[in-house]
Amino acid sequence: MKWGPVFVSILIMIFMSLYQWPKLKKNKKREKAAFLSLLILGWALAILLIIFPDIPGPTQMIDWIYKPFGKILEK
Repeated sequence: MKWGPVFVSILIMIFMSLYQWPKLKKNKKREKAAFLSLLILGWALAILLIIFPDIPGPTQMIDWIYKPFGKILEK
């Protein structure tokens, strides 16, 4: 496993959260929840792409879903 890029992505996540968290208003719980959820989701995707670089992208998933419909429409 590639520990260097994983460690760098963790550092980037920490620095982003330390920079942005004080700028969020204190009474805005939804904004903080959205920020944390997007931060964690983005970090998880980055880790997955570091560990498994050959993961198919969203366009391959769309092709896989709609390929049978394309064959039906060609006939």
